[in-house]
Amino acid sequence: MKNNRLPTLAGLALIASTNVNASGHTTNTFVHLFEWSWPDIATECETFLGPQGYKAVQVSPPNEHIAGDQWWTRYQPVTYEINSRSGDKAQFVDMIKRCKAQGVDIYVDAVINHMAHGSGKSIAGKSYGNKHYPIYSPKDFHKPCAIKGSDYVNNAWRVQNCELVGLHDLDTDSVSVQAKIASYLNKLTGLGVAGFRLDASKHMPVEDIAAILKQLNDSPLIFQEVIDQGGEAITSVPYLSNGMVTEFKYSVKLSHVFKQGKLASLKTFVKDWGLMPSEKAIIFTDNHDNQRGHGGAGDIVTFKDKTLYDLANVFMLAYPYGYPKVMSSYEFNGDTDAGGPKVPVHQSGNLNCQDTLWQCEHRKPLIAGAMRFRSYTADNPTISNWWDNGNNQIAFTRGDLGFVAINREDKTMHATLQTGLLPGTYCDELSIDINQGPCIGKSITVNQDGTVLIQLKPMDAIAIHHLARLK
Repeated sequence: MKNNRLPTLAGLALIASTNVNASGHTTNTFVHLFEWSWPDIATECETFLGPQGYKAVQVSPPNEHIAGDQWWTRYQPVTYEINSRSGDKAQFVDMIKRCKAQGVDIYVDAVINHMAHGSGKSIAGKSYGNKHYPIYSPKDFHKPCAIKGSDYVNNAWRVQNCELVGLHDLDTDSVSVQAKIASYLNKLTGLGVAGFRLDASKHMPVEDIAAILKQLNDSPLIFQEVIDQGGEAITSVPYLSNGMVTEFKYSVKLSHVFKQGKLASLKTFVKDWGLMPSEKAIIFTDNHDNQRGHGGAGDIVTFKDKTLYDLANVFMLAYPYGYPKVMSSYEFNGDTDAGGPKVPVHQSGNLNCQDTLWQCEHRKPLIAGAMRFRSYTADNPTISNWWDNGNNQIAFTRGDLGFVAINREDKTMHATLQTGLLPGTYCDELSIDINQGPCIGKSITVNQDGTVLIQLKPMDAIAIHHLARLK
């Protein structure tokens, strides 16, 4: 499959309006290119992410880590040097520059709660052990104790001061430790990094994170990984004072609705699910942990669910709640420890995006189209003209800027619905073939009164917007 080129209509993403969160950061849609190399990410920014309008990329931890092929080796730091399985510092800097040139920011997955378990050698051959690392010594760590399952329910102190799966827990309330972590983050922003996912934030006191953030030279976007599905000693609420927070309830509950529930129930999901404020929420259908049955797992919808997964992403992206992150995965064949494929994503002008390798979900027409729809309708965050059949066919408008319909049933959806749009013929953003140009797929005619006759096949969706009127 050759590299995709930019169609005329999709190019409008470059001038589309965007949301701005409470801290002034542009928010639209970002993608997690899990385990991708820095050269692959740079090329993806130039050939797809920038032209299509993705706002940013979450990259895997760039720090020097333990040796090994498993994906989680990236989450066991040995030093804060920029040298990882994804590439070296020169490649990292080149990626940032090339992505920025396309209007795409880089968010780093920052592992600052702990250092590597046990003893051994780093990917660069450096030795570590007995809580001795090139930048830390035993005095920089909490006294050893293991987090027990019951601690999550009734002992917040142990969750934040004991060791997560044997990883040596940094004493993050130590002034010297805070300074070293802040220095690492400042080094990254100095290279052009625009934001951070703070890994395992739940395992650090809110005050410790705040003390580190106060030392940052720039104002990067901050989002903290806090797994809070209710019923635990630590909740996400206190962390909202530090920045955005991962909303795991959204992932679990959205998956449940699309797999087992009724889409009609989504009409009031923000209130019903007890979610955090939209401007603070990082949302996702799945992430690299819960798609493997790890942190915050449940019966999560993933790429393995094929079209059902695409439809769940259409809803996430079309509905104006939170800052959505699209997951871009790889096939791990039941081995939840497996690292990424041994072949690059971009190879001699072709893409290794296929069932047995890199999944590239962010490139799927329904998902990429819904991402663009979110950009085009961002100026009007209201939901109006909600319609459902009481079961698994739904539709709604984004004020007077866009209309979306989703059919998760095994029968065709027949309905005359209000779009909120001016009369005319519109291109369906979700069926654009970016290799052939705009509107090779479906087009939809809106009547003089703003209504449209929807005849939507099973397991399909459509989305039209004010910039897609053809005539």
